[in-house]
Amino acid sequence: MTPAVLTPILDLLDIAGIAVFALSGAVLAARLRQTFVTMGFFALVTGVGGGTVRDLLIGAPVFWIGDAWVAAVCLATALIAWFTPVRWWEGKLFAYADGAGLAAYAVLGSAKALAYGVPPVPAALMGIITGCVGGIIRDVVAGRPSIIMQPELYVTAAALTAVLTVAGMIAAPLLGVPKEWVWGA
Repeated sequence: MTPAVLTPILDLLDIAGIAVFALSGAVLAARLRQTFVTMGFFALVTGVGGGTVRDLLIGAPVFWIGDAWVAAVCLATALIAWFTPVRWWEGKLFAYADGAGLAAYAVLGSAKALAYGVPPVPAALMGIITGCVGGIIRDVVAGRPSIIMQPELYVTAAALTAVLTVAGMIAAPLLGVPKEWVWGA
C-alpha cells in the first residue's frame, strides 16, 4: 500500500525539513573543520536519517531512495555551507536549523504514519522519531553528546508537535474541516 501522503504543504515541509536538517549536519561538520565529503555525509545522514527509520518501521518505501532530489538537496546544502565563511555558522544558527527541521519533520512523520494506517499513538511516536533520529545519528557519528541529552526541550518539542498533529488530524473530520488545515494548508 502506498497512499498519496504528500499534499503541497507536506511536500514543502518535507523539502524544508530535509534542507534545514541537512544544514544542521553540514554546520556541525564545518564546526569540526571537516572536509567537504564529511560535510556531505553529515548533511545526508541528518537530512534523511529520521525519515528513513520511520519508513522502515511503518513498512513504507524509504522516501529518498527513489527521489534523486532529496540527496541533491542535502549535497547542495552542504556545498552552500562549504563555501560560506565558518564565522557565519557560529552562534545560534545550528540550533535554529535543528529546531525548524524538527518541527517540519514531526508534522510530516505523524501525517505519513497515519496515512499508512498506523494508529494514533504510534503515529505520534513516528513523528518524534522522524524529527529526532537524524540529529541523534549525526551526534553519535560526530562523537558528541546527543542533542536529546542536552538541556534544550528537543524531544519535548517534537512530542508536542507530533501529538498536536495527530490530534488535529483526528479532530478535523469531526469538526467538518479538511485534514490539510491541521498543518496550515
